[in-house]
Amino acid sequence: AAYTVDGGELGELNYENFNAAGAKVTVRGLSVHTGSAKDAMKNAAAIAVEYAALLPEAETPEHTEGREGFYHLCDMAGDVTEARLSYIIRDHDKERFAARKEMMTAAAQLLNRRHGEGTVEVAITDSYFNMLEPLRDHMELVERAREAMAKAGVTPVELPIRGGTDGARLTYEGLPCPNLSTGGFSFHGVFEAIPVAAMDKMVEVLLHLVTVA
Repeated sequence: AAYTVDGGELGELNYENFNAAGAKVTVRGLSVHTGSAKDAMKNAAAIAVEYAALLPEAETPEHTEGREGFYHLCDMAGDVTEARLSYIIRDHDKERFAARKEMMTAAAQLLNRRHGEGTVEVAITDSYFNMLEPLRDHMELVERAREAMAKAGVTPVELPIRGGTDGARLTYEGLPCPNLSTGGFSFHGVFEAIPVAAMDKMVEVLLHLVTVA
């Protein structure tokens, strides 16, 4: 068994995370001089915008919280001839996660019917999975973490991670691995920070964890 100390405000204790996948969308068009483009040009950049518009507008990171999943357009680039979109797909629920991947494929199929077969291709690759299921048989690890936090005077806050940890991958590879907070906040942005007092407190929690174990 193991623990990761990866993200989260002081006291967070995590044994549930997103199922995650990445999607690469490629749109192929046909460039024709704009003066004679009627019924001939196929604008890959415009079709890429169509694709993005087919996904639920409210199911993005900026409109979701808790256990609500999302589609996140991370990057897009292109021109009339070819356009590319990169997405990440997230959901805590296994069935909803599968449905999200199916929706991305269905959106491509719709546009291929509209603009011609082979116009849009989607390649989806799973990244990691919710560690909750395999950890159900190892909840003594969570109890140890609770005890260690209590001894350090920290109140455990048990939350599903709206992201992932190395522990999620390790858990699925056979090493049960819940996650503990670092004491930081505003991660992956210019305001990311960890107060020194919170970092010191987490060291204390880890020392107690070794004793409890």
